[in-house]
Amino acid sequence: MKDTVFPSSKQATNGGGAAKTTFPATKSQLYGATRPLYLPQPKPHRYRRSCCCSCCIWTTVTILILLLLAGLSAAILTLIYSPHRPTFRVSSLRVSTLKITSSSKLITNITLNVNAKNPNKELIYIYDPIAISLTTKNDVVIAKGSFGPFIHGTKNNTLLKATINGGNQELDDSSAGELRVALKNKKGLPLKMKLDTKVKAKIGGLKTPKVGIRVICEGIKVSAPKGKYPSKASISNAKCNVDLRVKVWRWTL
Repeated sequence: MKDTVFPSSKQATNGGGAAKTTFPATKSQLYGATRPLYLPQPKPHRYRRSCCCSCCIWTTVTILILLLLAGLSAAILTLIYSPHRPTFRVSSLRVSTLKITSSSKLITNITLNVNAKNPNKELIYIYDPIAISLTTKNDVVIAKGSFGPFIHGTKNNTLLKATINGGNQELDDSSAGELRVALKNKKGLPLKMKLDTKVKAKIGGLKTPKVGIRVICEGIKVSAPKGKYPSKASISNAKCNVDLRVKVWRWTL
């Protein structure tokens, strides 16, 4: 009877040592092998903030220098050229039609002449179209119209002419009643004329930006025409003020 030999659980290796037993990798080992390494993000450099601050400072300094140069240029031009303000004067105003209909409609037709004077030897004024309005002391609009644009040359008197009307506007009962009473006054109906435009000045090759101006003329008195001939307005006491549309400056003529 043959003896059965069972192999030993420990088998000899070529080197004579025992063979190591291997086991499958765990989940934590597999996750650690595939997980990317965390790299800390670099902090923003402070030089960016300092660069922005420097840009702001230099921008502010540049603007201040430009404003200073502009002020010095204006002062030098003032000393060299001694600019004078333009003047405006109502030279004539004739009323062809001024009546209120039974339905409280205002019908007007007025011819207006205004003299504009530029007393400067070197300075030229360039005007945009000029809007005209004639109103009563209660701000009832009697007539509207406009003068065209023009270039006001040096040492020049320019006569501006326009025919303005009321556009058949309908008045409320209160305004119509007050106007009817005022037209019966022998001294005439007091009116205020307002001119609105923009103007820029030119000295040689230098031009200034446009500036809004408003001319207000008071002391005008008109009467409704009698018959077929127009009536002449009383303008002997009319005075005009010129306001720049900048709050800092005001020209009073």
